[in-house]
Amino acid sequence: MIVENEALRLTKEYKQTKLGLIPSDWEVKTLGEIFEFKNGLNKEKEFFGYGTPIINYMDVFRNSGLYKSDIEGKVFLTPKEIKNYEVRMGDVFFTRTSETVDEIGISTVVLEELDNTVFSGFVLRGRPKNSILELTFKKYCFASVQVRKEITTTASYTTRALTNGKLLSNVKIPVPTKSEQTAIATALSDADALIRSLGKLIAKKRNIKQGAMQQLLQPKEGWEVKKLGDYLDYIQPIEYLVTDTEYNDNNQTPVLTAGKTFILGYTNEEHGIFNNLPVIIFDDFTTAIKYVDFPFKAKSSAMKMLVPKHKDVNLRFIYELMLRIKYPLGDHKRHWIGEYRHLEVILPASPEEQNKIATILSDMDAEISALETKLEKYRKVKLGMMQNLLTGKIRLV
Repeated sequence: MIVENEALRLTKEYKQTKLGLIPSDWEVKTLGEIFEFKNGLNKEKEFFGYGTPIINYMDVFRNSGLYKSDIEGKVFLTPKEIKNYEVRMGDVFFTRTSETVDEIGISTVVLEELDNTVFSGFVLRGRPKNSILELTFKKYCFASVQVRKEITTTASYTTRALTNGKLLSNVKIPVPTKSEQTAIATALSDADALIRSLGKLIAKKRNIKQGAMQQLLQPKEGWEVKKLGDYLDYIQPIEYLVTDTEYNDNNQTPVLTAGKTFILGYTNEEHGIFNNLPVIIFDDFTTAIKYVDFPFKAKSSAMKMLVPKHKDVNLRFIYELMLRIKYPLGDHKRHWIGEYRHLEVILPASPEEQNKIATILSDMDAEISALETKLEKYRKVKLGMMQNLLTGKIRLV
């Protein structure tokens, strides 16, 4: 009986469409029914950098909604060109081409009037034919998993992924009632505000840490000059290199690689795991470093593991000092760690003072890391909200 009642409720409240089940008072529309599409402006390189504001690819890619302050590019145009490629409040722009299909059809909506503003040939303008979609709802309605799949599966691919007005016109989207559009946009805007607020707090905490580093690591009376090689030895990653190329995210052993990011993926290999922790990872191509306190395997031989030479070395303190070093890079492509063992650093002679400073900076990093984890959680919650709200699985009215 319970199953029958639930089936009856779904039959009354939802209907089957080409997009699957949606609320019975929602509609399915194609983008061609809502927008008229137009390709953007193409000009020679010498015309850019001054003149009329222009919406570029990255403006669209980075922002779900556009204000005048978000647009930095400029291009020199004739009055006729400005009129032909004009931008109005409510226009929606979609990325037109990219290296990968996942970056095709990313959208933004213009949220205020922009005088004498045009748009680039790397994006498509969707100008509303009607008032089917509420202004702020346009920030979100093209970003659901359902609609993104519609956009990416209709894209073409040769040497680059491409879409155009004709292809986007066939993309179908679920359209809630006007009141529910407003409610959805309000809920998601509130989530965005929380995410922005936390992002600003993280930036503030990072600046505070930078100021603390300037003060705490400033050489003082009684500090001494030493070489990095007096404190650190390094290990080639040969026996710790990953052998398989299949990575997963099942919370197994992280695989680190050279470069700014370091964490490449995860592996299930059980042998050759680096456990001599903590350790400083050094990339001898870029001189980027990372303090690592978890077991891992290595992907690249360009990545060296820097370990303390004796038990009194506070590796965290040495890491903080290394972050401040201006490495004397030569003309050669690869910068071997052996060259930097002779670099001089100034530090407290007392291990206790080193430990105290390292603890302060480490605690600040831990606070920032906790906030970043919280931020990532909020972003995932928002994605879940979008999927549920934009498909009608959760109703707000």
